[in-house]
Amino acid sequence: MEEKGFSKVILGIDPGTRITGYGLVRLDGSTLAPLDFGCIRPPIKLSLAERYLIIFNGLEHLLEKYSPDAVSVELQFVDKNVQSALKLGMVRGVVLLACAKWKVPIFEYAPTRAKRSIAGSGSASKATVQKMVQLLLKLEKIPEPEDAADALALAVCHANTMRRTLCTNILEAR
Repeated sequence: MEEKGFSKVILGIDPGTRITGYGLVRLDGSTLAPLDFGCIRPPIKLSLAERYLIIFNGLEHLLEKYSPDAVSVELQFVDKNVQSALKLGMVRGVVLLACAKWKVPIFEYAPTRAKRSIAGSGSASKATVQKMVQLLLKLEKIPEPEDAADALALAVCHANTMRRTLCTNILEAR
């Protein structure tokens, strides 16, 4: 794989109204390195509109600080609870809006695809994802909370997709 000059920063987002996980990685050629990870936690006592604003502001801070080349966000998992699905959809809308404002391309992945990319199985447990993220990114400790590990998994998933695309493009150019 041709690696010279290929460097991308990827921001992974695991959206949630209570906890929105984020994880940033840098892909330099075939090397993947963690930059930052954590969570945006709006106070539960605030109204939903106020929580969405805190999430938006937190995302803007990350977009400004790291200038990612791409954002990888988890596709919404729709369960039987319609209210939860609607609230989660609103958080995803906040993520999409922040990315559109900063003109950062958005890539969406199902939770099963991110898990498969990290752990080899779309049904991997949260603990397995955390451990595999730790190993792949050579972190001293397991990334916590789970939402941050999931966000890092989404970033790694997109990095893997970018590497495959780059390899395919190089092979096709020959």
